[in-house]
Amino acid sequence: MISAAWVQRRLVNLAIGVPLGLLVGAAMIRLFENRMIFHPPPYPVGFAAPEAYGLRAEEVWLTTADGVRLNAWFFPHNPSSRVLLCFHGNAENIGMGLGRVKMFSVLGVNLFAVDYRGYGKSEGSPDEAGVYRDAEAAYRYLTKTRGFKPRDVIIFGNSLGGAVAIDLASRVECGGLIVESTFTSARALGQHVLLIPLYAYVPKSRFDSITKIAKVRAPVMVLHGTRDELIPFAMGEKLFRAAREPKQLVPVQGAGHNDVLLVGGTRYVETLREFLSGPPNGGAVNAHALIKAN
Repeated sequence: MISAAWVQRRLVNLAIGVPLGLLVGAAMIRLFENRMIFHPPPYPVGFAAPEAYGLRAEEVWLTTADGVRLNAWFFPHNPSSRVLLCFHGNAENIGMGLGRVKMFSVLGVNLFAVDYRGYGKSEGSPDEAGVYRDAEAAYRYLTKTRGFKPRDVIIFGNSLGGAVAIDLASRVECGGLIVESTFTSARALGQHVLLIPLYAYVPKSRFDSITKIAKVRAPVMVLHGTRDELIPFAMGEKLFRAAREPKQLVPVQGAGHNDVLLVGGTRYVETLREFLSGPPNGGAVNAHALIKAN
């Protein structure tokens, strides 16, 4: 027979154990947060050479404000005075993004792709503040060393790179912002993935793109797969609504998280070309929705 004293002891243990377990779990998330968020492929995994794609690139080394050396590639397109500054997604490096660069090479602008700290051949270890410094170093290189006018720098980011691109565009002058498959904030994404509201507020990383995109004073384009299994299409819609005019929402019909460019194909590239040729009229342009070819 279970005694009242035994039940009382069990309740006391639960009252102490559950909060203690939650605190320990929260502490572990904080301790290993950057390892949980950032997933750089170990170099040289996936690090292809531009020549393998028939591309001509200049290898560049940058130094950030906090002294970290970053590896980057500059793809010249003379005589264009414009440059597309590209920030890649999480579990990839600039070598893995050469297929995208190959398709972007027909846009008629210069391209600049940079690896965050800890990615590819770049030094250091990634964290939120660090990748923002990496973006600043890339922008500073283009405007100070290469001499591009700020209004001729168009900032592009995919997935995690979209959050990096939005942060940079919210703080510097640029000619446009293009984001693809990007989340509204780390908290919102954490709640969506973990389904534990409390733990969405534990990590110190914020990536508060939904607030920052409203500060961007340049034309904005938001591309997002309608069947994105990782970052819901609704997050792309929210980013679009939060952005200032002129802006454009481009739903990529039937695309998931990693195949937006593949599904969009030539129409995707043409949509980017139209954006680069001048600011959109504003509003959600459904005529620009990309439809998977039969």
